Parts: sequence; C-alpha cells; structure tokens
Amino acid sequence: MKKLFTLIALLAVVMGVKAEWVEDYKIDYSQNTGFPFFVMGYVPEWVDGVMTDYGANFKYVATTKDDGSPADESSDVIVKTQGGAEYYKISLDAPEWHQYFIADGIRTEIDGAYTIKAMVKASEACTINVNMGWGWKDGEQASATVDIPTEWTEVEWEYTGIGGASCNLVAQPGTVTATIEWKYVTVSHFQKEQRPVEWIEDLTNGDAEKSWEELGLADVKFNDQENNFKVCAWSKERMRNMNEAGDGWDPFPADIEEVDGSRVFVCHAQPAISSGDASAWDNQFWIQSPQSWKAGTQIKVHFRYKASQDVSSTDTQIHKQNPSDYLIWHAIGNIHFTTEWQEFDDVMTIAEDMAGGWSIAFNLNSVVKDAVTFYFDDLSWQHMKLDEGYFVAGANPSEGIDYDLDNATQFEYSEEDGFYVATVGDKKSYVSQIMISTIRGNDAAFKGATLKPAGEIENNPEKWLDYTPASLAKLNLPGAGIWKVYLDDAYKKMAFEMLEGDIIEKPEINPNPTVVTINALERDFTNAEQEGGTGQAWDNQFWIVANRPLAAGETTIVQFKYKSAIPAKASTQSHEMPGNYIHWAAIGDVNFTEEWQDFNATFTVPAECDGTMADGGFLKNLQSIAFNLSEIKDANTYELKDIVWKLEDGTESLINQTGSENFFVKVLGGNPEMFNDGTGISSVVNNSTVPTVTYNIAGQRVSKGYKGIVINNGRKVLVK
Repeated sequence: MKKLFTLIALLAVVMGVKAEWVEDYKIDYSQNTGFPFFVMGYVPEWVDGVMTDYGANFKYVATTKDDGSPADESSDVIVKTQGGAEYYKISLDAPEWHQYFIADGIRTEIDGAYTIKAMVKASEACTINVNMGWGWKDGEQASATVDIPTEWTEVEWEYTGIGGASCNLVAQPGTVTATIEWKYVTVSHFQKEQRPVEWIEDLTNGDAEKSWEELGLADVKFNDQENNFKVCAWSKERMRNMNEAGDGWDPFPADIEEVDGSRVFVCHAQPAISSGDASAWDNQFWIQSPQSWKAGTQIKVHFRYKASQDVSSTDTQIHKQNPSDYLIWHAIGNIHFTTEWQEFDDVMTIAEDMAGGWSIAFNLNSVVKDAVTFYFDDLSWQHMKLDEGYFVAGANPSEGIDYDLDNATQFEYSEEDGFYVATVGDKKSYVSQIMISTIRGNDAAFKGATLKPAGEIENNPEKWLDYTPASLAKLNLPGAGIWKVYLDDAYKKMAFEMLEGDIIEKPEINPNPTVVTINALERDFTNAEQEGGTGQAWDNQFWIVANRPLAAGETTIVQFKYKSAIPAKASTQSHEMPGNYIHWAAIGDVNFTEEWQDFNATFTVPAECDGTMADGGFLKNLQSIAFNLSEIKDANTYELKDIVWKLEDGTESLINQTGSENFFVKVLGGNPEMFNDGTGISSVVNNSTVPTVTYNIAGQRVSKGYKGIVINNGRKVLVK
C-alpha cells in the first residue's frame, strides 16, 4: 500500500520546525496490569490501573533465585509484574531505601531541556528524588527534587543539559514510608524554530507490495554482507529456520501476507521458553536500514503495526548489519501493540553508542510469552540531508552570546598548509567557547557529532592536540576574542590561535600537600544489619570545604590521592558548611584500598544546591563535599593528600594550597572540626555568600553589565 507519508517525504523539502511544545513520551499506567520495567529490588503494585508504591516498610523478593531454586524468604502475598515475574511482598521492621523506574525509553536530544508532568499523590505529603538518566556512570544522570501532595495533582518539574539520546526516569523515595500513587507521566520539551531541512527516503520496498521473489531477495541470508541490507524486514520465529549448530533459530526475510486488504510483513511468533531475560528475544522482528548510521545524524522512522492480541510492551534495540548482531540496548523505546493498526513516527538522533547501527530490533517476548502474530506495514527510513565537513560555532556565556549552529562557519582546506582553517568570533562578538562538528544543518545533529581535543587548549598554533569524536563537546578557550582554529583531519589534531582579544591569566594551582588522616571508629549496626541498630553511613565523616559558596551549574574538578587501612567504600554528598546537608549527590563513591590511588572527577554543582532554603529562612549554597566514612561497620584509618578543588577552566582554586583550614573531620559521636595538622592555624574558611562575583543562570561568571537573571550574593535577581 503506497502511503501518503512516503509521497510527502519524496517532495524532499520539509518546512522548518516551529517553536512549540513537543510531547516526547507518555505512559498511562492504566494500560498495564503490573510493573512494566526492569525491577531494581522494589516492585510497585497495580491497584485499579494505578501504580502504587507502598513505601519503605516493605521489600520484594523474587520467588525463585537465578538458578531456579526457591527464595530464602517468603510471604503470603505475591506480586506479579507485567511480564509475569513473581515477587514475595515482605514487611520490614524498619524502613529500607528503595527506588524504581517510572518511565523508560524516552527519546531525547543531546543538551536538551525537558519538562516532566506526573499525576501523583501520597498518603502523606513527602519529597522524593527523581533522576533522569541516560546511563549509569557518574555524570550520566540529572536529578530533581519533587514534592508530592496528598490529593491527586499534576506535579511538574524540569531537567536541563541532558546528555543522551535515550533516557529513563527513576523515582527514589528512599526511606519514605508514605504510599505513593502514580496515574501517568509525560515528558515534553520546547522545540525552538530551526531552518527548513530536507528528508531523503532510503527504502524502496517498505510497503510490501512486491514479494521477496519478485525483488530477487527470497534466498538472501541474514549473514550475507553484500545483500542482507536490501531486505527491509527480517523475522525470527522460534522453531523455524534452525541454525547450523542446532541450538537456536536464525533470522529470515519476514513473511509477506494479505491482511486487511493490504500486503504486510508478518512475524508468527511462537511461545517463548528461554529462561530469564533471554526469553525477550526468542522471537524478534527487524526493520533494516539500507546503510549504517553515523553519530550525530538524525533518522526519521515510520511504520504501521498491530498484533493478534494486546501486547503492552516490546523492547527495542539497535543491531548491526546482521540482524541478531546486537549493538546497544536502546532504540525507539517500548512499543505497545494492540489489535488495531497504529502508526509510529519518531526522529532518532544517533548517539555515539548507536553509531554503526543498521536496524531496529523488536524483542517480541519482552512481556508476553504466548504465541502472538505481529504485523508491520509502510516501513520508512528517512535521513536528514545535512552539510558534511568541519564546522565551528562560537559562544560567550559571560556576555549572554549563545551558539548559532545553523550558521556555523565551515572550515576551509589550505592546500599550502595541508590542513583545515576557520575563524570564529568578530569585533562585535568575542567568543570564549566553541563547538566543532562534522555536521551542520540541525542543532541536535551538530551537537551529536562534535570533536573534543585531548588536553588543555592554549593560544599557540604550534601546540597540536589529538582529538576524538564526542557528543556535546563545548570547548572552553583561554580567553574571549577572535580565534583561528586549525584542524588536521589526517592526523586527527587541532590547534588554536587568538587573533584579537584578551587571554585569561590562570593562577598556578598546586595540590595541597596536607596529609589528612581520619581514624574512623566502629559504628553501631544499622537496622538492616541487626534489629534495633542505629548506625548510619555518616557517623564518621570528612569534608573538603571551599573558600566560598558555589552556584548551581559551576563546573569544578576534584583531585586527590587516597588509601585506607582496610578496603572500604565512601559515598559523598553535597553540604553547605560541614554537617549542613543539602543533596545526596556529589563526586560519586570513592573506593578506598590499602594502596595509594589517584582520584579525579569533574563535578558540576547540582541545581538542588542553588539557594536551598534552610531552617530560619537562610539560603544554602554548596560549599563542602562530605565523605561518608561509615559505609562499612568496622573501624578504619582513611588518608587523603595532594587535594585539589578548582574551577574546570583553571581560573580559580577553591581551596587554599597550603594548610589544613579547608579540611574538616567528624569522628563517631563528635561534631565537625577542622583537621589539625599540627600547625595551630585557625580556620579561615569564608562562610559568607559570594560578595563580588555575579553568575548567570547557568552558573557562569558574567560582567557587571549582563542583563537577565543573575545570581548575586546567593540570590537570584532579574537585571533589566
């Protein structure tokens, strides 16, 4: 069935995207009968279509272990997930920390800003943390604090600076014991107007009008590198097309059958019998692209779909050229099949971990293990026609000058020099930050295909830095001005030269040589370890204290050497002054061993640490990083030395480079005290708000004449 969708696409030029709110994702929990996501130890229950978290006084234990043997604990109450997995619901004597997904497979744009709306209520008013994540490593999650009322309310919160193309939302009520109920979650972003783009259709046989025999593709094998990409629809059905080893079934060109008056692609999925997660891909379907994808490019995907019965969720993945050759776990999110035809339309931004992909794989047994027939029609791959080459765009955050990526300057090749050259900035608009990309024509594509040098940028055309591909690489220059950038693509190197402007003279920042030794005492048991225990991870603590409060968005670097008498993990938190907790996140976990190690982390001050209201009405900004040294129960000796805490651009050391006045310690039962290194120097840490420096809303220093919202003395002010 030739579709109007494709005909319109073949007109080539599509109107530019208007400035408007775009809904990227919605989940209505009433469409499920159980928890539809990966279980992280806690299983919200379904009550009349409402996802219900019964609080931290309960835990959930799988009824069988991974080896199939019965669980060590049990109860009379069994909770089932959407996929049929069973868990015992067990009452606890004391609250335990818990978390769970509330959304997954959210399509996002790199560096995007997103608004979340959730219909939610709680038995008691409470505050929880919700993370938006695109990975599980440090720096791959954005955090927000969400207040939940006692009546059904559409609660709204925001995230900025998202760094991935596929995200999840994880609710972290922690030890909150209130019952929290969820009806739905939506994710939206404000799409700014962009220049018109051209979409090119890549598939010629996506409508199943001709048979594989008519196309000469009936005998193509999935591992035929020369021809398999010519087949746009692949299928794997358990019990059909066994592989040569005799221990599984291989993909084959999907069946083409007459359904509802049209010829469509069909997968007759058989009952899944594999154990664990592997059962999800006992039966699969692939929509195959005619070529692989480059990082930073955008792909428009369209298809119609239905099934012989309702299937609430099928996972999707990115695979390589051979169907069944897995690349990455995320693709277009989870697809809900019904018995009625639906249409899917989405634009995928190809992130770095998706580069080299050729197809979308549907894991048809993600939740349903029965024999189900799946139907697909009107398959369409379109790619965005973009300028390719090397491009540079500049910004000056301190002066409010933002990137104009549509008009990024193209590098010109110098035959005489043998490399590419571009100039960015002008006399009216000095730049202090740039992005270099291999694509121009769409903001998301530009940001996804940037280049990042290894090492510190200097005003020196003779200093060549190696570069590598990196999403959203914003390069801070050592001064604001007009810059010439040199790029040697043969050797993957770049260099920089200021033609006009002012170089920022950076201070010499040396590690503080003080050896801080903390003799942590044995703490009490926790409730989880022994009934009636009162111990906490923060019973012994260490703090690095900055000389001034920091604003949200300021990016810093933390470095030190560390070891301990026995191996131990220390979690870290954001505090105002030592002991004045603000937020659970800081520089991540520090894993001590008996040998000296080097720690190096880039830490951006979280939004939760920007003017949090403390008791008594005083604003709290982050000023110290707390190390919780009682994650283990045992007494232990921790040592840290050569400590550095500085701004990422190297323009300011946040701690003194000698003495111990920036280091505080608390031993079991005591209060935070400045570490005594034997010098007798009293603390000179400044516990007042920043008196002379003004920041914009992104946490960057700005000049006195800057217009807009600024942070001055720890407070947000609108300057007109």
